[in-house]
Amino acid sequence: MGNVTVNSSSMNCTIDHTIHQTLAPVVYITVLVVGFPANCLSLYFGYLQIKARNELGVYLCNLTVADLLYICSLPFWLQYVLQHDNWLYGDLSCQVCGILLYENIYISVGFLCCISIDRYLAVAHPFRFHQFRTLKAAVSISVVIWAKELLASAYFLLHKEVVEDGNQHRVCFEHYPLQPWQRGINYYRFLVGFLFPLCLLLAAYRGILRAVHRSHGTQKSRKDQIQRLVLSTMVIFLACFLPYHVLLLVRSLWESSCQFAKGIFNAYHFSLLLTSFNCVADPVLYCFVSETTHRDLARLRAACWAFLTCSRTGGPREAYPLGAPEASTGKNEEPELLRKLHSTFQTPTSPGGAGSPTARLA
Repeated sequence: MGNVTVNSSSMNCTIDHTIHQTLAPVVYITVLVVGFPANCLSLYFGYLQIKARNELGVYLCNLTVADLLYICSLPFWLQYVLQHDNWLYGDLSCQVCGILLYENIYISVGFLCCISIDRYLAVAHPFRFHQFRTLKAAVSISVVIWAKELLASAYFLLHKEVVEDGNQHRVCFEHYPLQPWQRGINYYRFLVGFLFPLCLLLAAYRGILRAVHRSHGTQKSRKDQIQRLVLSTMVIFLACFLPYHVLLLVRSLWESSCQFAKGIFNAYHFSLLLTSFNCVADPVLYCFVSETTHRDLARLRAACWAFLTCSRTGGPREAYPLGAPEASTGKNEEPELLRKLHSTFQTPTSPGGAGSPTARLA
């Protein structure tokens, strides 16, 4: 079941693709059902932050757009695996869906890195590097990240990504063993797309934690909460992306035979499925855990409830029920998990009011 024979210049390689028909559909459906509405809400809250002139909203919106583009390709991949790895569409659609699948990883890594560095600068250097924490700078950096990944993606358009197996199935974006041209791009993806941003991410979070420890006016419970949030972010980041890139490097270094490709196939594709959960983790970590977003979400829920109640009764009702949280519409709002951290750096002489320098941290 699910055997695929891929022709190369040197040999025929038959690999059991059963994992594609069993585990992959469960993962894709889960990410579709959970990730699509979550990222739509995340996009809305990111838009609110841009309106509030908060540069974090730019990074959050770009991160969410990348996730949504990948999620939109999942129905095609779902049909592909349910058809026993038979691509029913054209060659160009295979290349586009493959690019959305793989490049989403590096776009996500890039914007997660931007968010982390922005928080580090706000916490550890609140009075310096202000020029890097503006809407204009965030937009410019976002354009560079997208351009870099689109140029890297164009490399795949130069190669044929649809081949026929022994059962006349059209296999999409799969070559076993690796083709020679794939090794170079894989080294680039590992070193530039993953390892370098990961080092920046680790350095930024290390600086954030050190800044928290140096804050003598912060309660221990608040420090513990900040550290848990920071560490949980790193754990999820590493869980989603580290296994895939380790196995990608292993394949690029040592996969030269069909036997090796068979031995690593299931582990490699399991790690590739793990990267899909980043689309669910992004809005959870960087949007739904902040108090600001909780209030906005409560307001949205109250408005929907008021609309439904009005529709049932046919009469006007209050826009917000008694006790519903009011919307927070300040420039200092942040749609991500480290908003609380800024208040820990307010000194007794600078209470963080509208006129204090600390208030600009957000």
